[in-house]
Amino acid sequence: MKVIFFGATKFSEDILTHLLNNKIDVSALFTIPQEFGISYSDTKVKNYNYSELEIVATKNNIPCYFIDSSQEGKKTNDYIDIIKNINPDVILIMGWYYMVPKKTRELAKYGAWGIHASMLPEYAGGAPLVWAIINGEKETGITLFKLDEGVDDGDIINQEKIKIEEDDSIKEVYEKVTVTSKKILLNALQNSSSIVFTPQDKSKIVIYPQRKPDDGELDLTKNAKELYNFIRAQSSPYPGAFIRTIDGKKLIIEKARIQD
Repeated sequence: MKVIFFGATKFSEDILTHLLNNKIDVSALFTIPQEFGISYSDTKVKNYNYSELEIVATKNNIPCYFIDSSQEGKKTNDYIDIIKNINPDVILIMGWYYMVPKKTRELAKYGAWGIHASMLPEYAGGAPLVWAIINGEKETGITLFKLDEGVDDGDIINQEKIKIEEDDSIKEVYEKVTVTSKKILLNALQNSSSIVFTPQDKSKIVIYPQRKPDDGELDLTKNAKELYNFIRAQSSPYPGAFIRTIDGKKLIIEKARIQD
């Protein structure tokens, strides 16, 4: 199984390291700088969950390439010949911020796969774990799926539910998702010939927006439970929920509890 890996986060690093430790052949790595251009922002955005995957690539003698849509020669399509020459069985998109063009996805025998931190079609789009906790969900999940033209709307390969405990912060939920993702992905790669691709009901997909640091401002008209969920959904390693002081500065609130 010859793999090309796209990733730029700590989740990406955990998945990549797990695959390498289990002798999966990663033929090339594509990553993104910590600050990069993206369509929904006029200025460069910062990846607060960034991992320097070039270090992992160098250590394991894996060719590494950088993608940044704001720079000429650094778009996904600029690397099409490199990907074509590798002739991958699958392209893994793990912790990524750009849409992957169809002509890139089609270069792999089994297409391009992604992991989304929800039970698709629920919570498609940006920051699914953050939104799930903000909304007070008691469980979430992970979905391994084949990328298609839309947002998180491709055929499902496998899914597994994950509990969100009352005192879980985003960090704890993120760790649960990572553990489950490693298991499901490795099993799929090792048993690729028996995979069944199950189409999603696209009429049920609701796409949630990406979140920016300024979206973390607390609305103090909300009730205690809503504020508690909002705070724990955006705590470390994310920028955090906050209130503004009289002079306009952000006061970050990392942790809270509800007083009985």
